[in-house]
Amino acid sequence: MQDFTFDETNLMCIYNGGNRELLIQVLTEMRGHLTLEETELRELTDHTLEKLRAMTDEEFAELELYPDFDE
Repeated sequence: MQDFTFDETNLMCIYNGGNRELLIQVLTEMRGHLTLEETELRELTDHTLEKLRAMTDEEFAELELYPDFDE
């Protein structure tokens, strides 16, 4: 299973649609709205998408996607 960073996990929590394929779709769509100046968010999204595409639906189902905004 992929190890997601704190920021990647929070990004997935914000955009989580309930399953891996929908999350990939929503993140891909969101990425298309980013400006050229939003390089950090673009890179974060790209890394997250790469990891999501490399995992299985079963692995995704095991993730605990609860935001932790206190860290």
